[in-house]
Amino acid sequence: MRPHDESPPPLIGITGRRFRLSLITGSDERYGDRCADSFMADFATRVAAAGGLPVHLSYDTDVPGACAWLSAIVVTGGQDVHPALWGGDTSVVRDVDPRTDPMVHDTARDEYEVALVRAALERRIPVLAVCRGLQVLNVALGGTLIADLPAGPVAHLSAEAAPTDGTADHVVTFEPGSIVAGLFGASARTNSWHHQAVDRCGAGLVVTGRTSDGVVEAVELPGSPVLGVQWHPEWMAGSDPSFAWVVAEAARRLETQHERNCL
Repeated sequence: MRPHDESPPPLIGITGRRFRLSLITGSDERYGDRCADSFMADFATRVAAAGGLPVHLSYDTDVPGACAWLSAIVVTGGQDVHPALWGGDTSVVRDVDPRTDPMVHDTARDEYEVALVRAALERRIPVLAVCRGLQVLNVALGGTLIADLPAGPVAHLSAEAAPTDGTADHVVTFEPGSIVAGLFGASARTNSWHHQAVDRCGAGLVVTGRTSDGVVEAVELPGSPVLGVQWHPEWMAGSDPSFAWVVAEAARRLETQHERNCL
């Protein structure tokens, strides 16, 4: 049993995606038209290892209700954000049901995650935004994206399999005094699986990490517990302090709430 004077682990909400069961090899055809919610298990594993209690969020999880209980959120990776949300070229959007192809644009996921991010920021709930999640964070604050990074000296859409600590060319340099500099030092080698990136930052966001070609790899919201990283900390072969950071921020928020309730 947990001692009475020990704080409970903070609840960390983790986003995912939704697809039809027919995509799963060997699934019963009678249920093929039904949907499953999917979450990358490595997020939950790393959050739990850092001392948090992972909570998977479906699109049906009421945003205000979730934010009333959650102590932090993690917005995960996946398909591109719909270009209509950031003024991009909508001609690239295919008329394909995202439930039958989990890599095409999914407006339901976009709408849910943007609403979740905005609600979390309003309530000062800590946010860790990963890869697509960083782009969702930027778009939620009015920012824009680079639709497709040109080939260059740094390989951003890596051919390496997860987990990996990345290739020697993918080194991110961090701004002094930033959250990421406090976690990683002056620079860090990271993995990379993205073809889009931040173009213009949303309101209040600042760039705190870039690769040598200038691509944005980390953003923060000064004065708030908000961190966006373009790499995949859940798929780093070694440890990544991003999870310890978000759980620590969540625990701090939870402790503050408990103290207020005891007044």
